[in-house]
Amino acid sequence: MSDAEKKSSPKKLTPTDVLKGGSPLVLTATLEPIAGDRFQPAGFPEIGHVFYPAPRKDGRTENVCIVDSAASMANHLETVCQRGAHDLDLVDDLSGMPYIRCVTGDLVDGKLPNDKRETIVTSLTEGHRIASNYFFGIRTKRKWNGKGAQRIGNDGSIAQESFGDELAKPSYFGIQSDGETIAHPPPERWWNVFKTIFEFDPNSLVHGVLFTEWQIKIPRALTAHLEAFGAGRVDRSGVKFDRLGKTTSGQPIFAVDEATAESIRATFVIDVSLIRSFGRKKGETTLGLSEEQQEFLVTLALWKVQQLLASPFRFRSGCHLRRTALKSYEQDVEIEVDIANAIKTAGLDKLPVTDVFWPREELYREGQAEAQSDSEEDEGAEETEE
Repeated sequence: MSDAEKKSSPKKLTPTDVLKGGSPLVLTATLEPIAGDRFQPAGFPEIGHVFYPAPRKDGRTENVCIVDSAASMANHLETVCQRGAHDLDLVDDLSGMPYIRCVTGDLVDGKLPNDKRETIVTSLTEGHRIASNYFFGIRTKRKWNGKGAQRIGNDGSIAQESFGDELAKPSYFGIQSDGETIAHPPPERWWNVFKTIFEFDPNSLVHGVLFTEWQIKIPRALTAHLEAFGAGRVDRSGVKFDRLGKTTSGQPIFAVDEATAESIRATFVIDVSLIRSFGRKKGETTLGLSEEQQEFLVTLALWKVQQLLASPFRFRSGCHLRRTALKSYEQDVEIEVDIANAIKTAGLDKLPVTDVFWPREELYREGQAEAQSDSEEDEGAEETEE
């Protein structure tokens, strides 16, 4: 192979190399609209689309537009795990990966058989992931209110305590004993926290999670944002027709903002050091996650990026983009992962999907919105931007 061919050949990125390599790993994808040159960036409440002058080393400024924030990109990276926007089952590639479902249904002799379960949300659709009230339970003054969020056993039986209370017990997080209401993990028990979250919902270790009540905060291992450089605003108008005259709106004309840009770039950052901190060897003992389990988290992060960029992706209405290049520190790269094998190697295929039950009358009852633990401030919570 000639030097020119070597330079043009993309470097293959494997999870093993990434886990043992430098941190962080930064990937930059260049994107373009699938048709024309206009696209719709993210809109933020009371702000609209964000354009800002970014200073450059030569003294000039470049107009940059935020197309998607880190929170919104996390949402996109989780949607690639599902079969569709309204189909919450995992894609075939992720078959065997554990996650959590909030389900309801009509009990039969105090149990909920598989064929009677209706999935409402999952830990891949909830911004708080495993720490969501749908799984953790509604808590007042650090105590479960006794309504819903109970794990379903293999025989369909309903647990007598919330899944959140179960997680705190010695068999899992190991941070709370019977009768205690205040708990947080001392240093030596963080290994239990990492192992437990990995067992029930490894995706939460990739995108971050926060249990405010227990002071358990794990930042994002995979962060992404999408920006347009050399960006310009495109102002145009739209009109709504009321052909039958049945509304009071008449025929309003409204403003529509779009953008153009010299280039659109998605940046993905994988904090490999954070993933490595989830486990280590101490003599013959493994604390926290094994190396195979850490490698699975890297594989899942790389797989998500690969899937998001593999074909044109619709980030929102009017923002349908396709990848033209993928680089890491100016080096062309190609992601090479075997996610199915990584699931088996990490032992995840032996773990079941966890179903957490809510009575229908509690799940759909009218009333006040109750607080997420004691606070809604969450490292892992996501928002949707349009």
